[in-house]
Amino acid sequence: MARGAGFGDVQIFTGTAHPGLAAKIASYLGIRLGDALVGRFPDGEVNVKINEDVRGNDCFVVQPTCPPVNDSLMEALLLIDCLRRSSAGRITAVFPYFGYARKDRKDEGRVPISAKLVANLVVSAGVDRVLALDLHAAQIQGFFDIPVDHLFSSPVMVRHLQSMGLKDIVIVAPDVGGIKMARAYAKSLGAGLAIVDKRRISPESAEAVHVIGEVEGRTVVLVDDMISTAGTITEAAKTVKAHGAAEVFICATHPVLCGPAVERLSKAPVSRILVTDTIPPAVSSGIRNLEVLTISELLGEAIRRIHVSESVSSLFL
Repeated sequence: MARGAGFGDVQIFTGTAHPGLAAKIASYLGIRLGDALVGRFPDGEVNVKINEDVRGNDCFVVQPTCPPVNDSLMEALLLIDCLRRSSAGRITAVFPYFGYARKDRKDEGRVPISAKLVANLVVSAGVDRVLALDLHAAQIQGFFDIPVDHLFSSPVMVRHLQSMGLKDIVIVAPDVGGIKMARAYAKSLGAGLAIVDKRRISPESAEAVHVIGEVEGRTVVLVDDMISTAGTITEAAKTVKAHGAAEVFICATHPVLCGPAVERLSKAPVSRILVTDTIPPAVSSGIRNLEVLTISELLGEAIRRIHVSESVSSLFL
């Protein structure tokens, strides 16, 4: 790769959370993955060492903070600290999946704002900028007092949906909070838009009530930023089916898939579930109709543009 303005060679380092994705990004850029030791001491503490010179270079730490979240986060923080103390020219934290993002405000008394605390930890560790994909709440960008490039997986998803040749599509938000994302998909695909009105029973489950918009006889694409326990998305799938949808597809960026998610998705009335590889797909292997799309080229292109000081904004769409 070309050298960036004021920086030396680009180097990519990663922890144990998702080395496969980091390797794909490095391959896209035509470079090798940086040599770093990320292990454990006998008592479980994270042990990090950079095994090559990084002085003056443009360094990127690719690490989704996926389960086990605390281990993944600590690895990222120590890699950043290690690079800073090794005189890296610039350090960018690349979070394909940013954990703790669901606690972005005080929605009741005596609770933390976890996303803000994690942002503070990342900045204090020594990063110069952050590159993230489909943050659970857009305002998290403002929690960092450094530049944040917030990408979306929708270009990857939209291209794949177009290649499938689906007809008479309507994009459906599984709850009111997903309207903005659903609108973006609908605009890109020239499709209709609908919303599932949902009443939450508990933090782990939700009861879908009715659909705002027309889905009868149409191809429904449910879109969301993540699938955690899959309660919301599977209830939405059942609801649109009950309202006459001809076929149902799911698009979700982050396959967190914890608790009963695999069982729920396996029983859901959906033809295909599209996710990306922001999180290692190991736990999703039991879902017969799941398809994993890579976002390595999207992140790789963003890294290339950051390195050579080109605009990243066209990738936001």
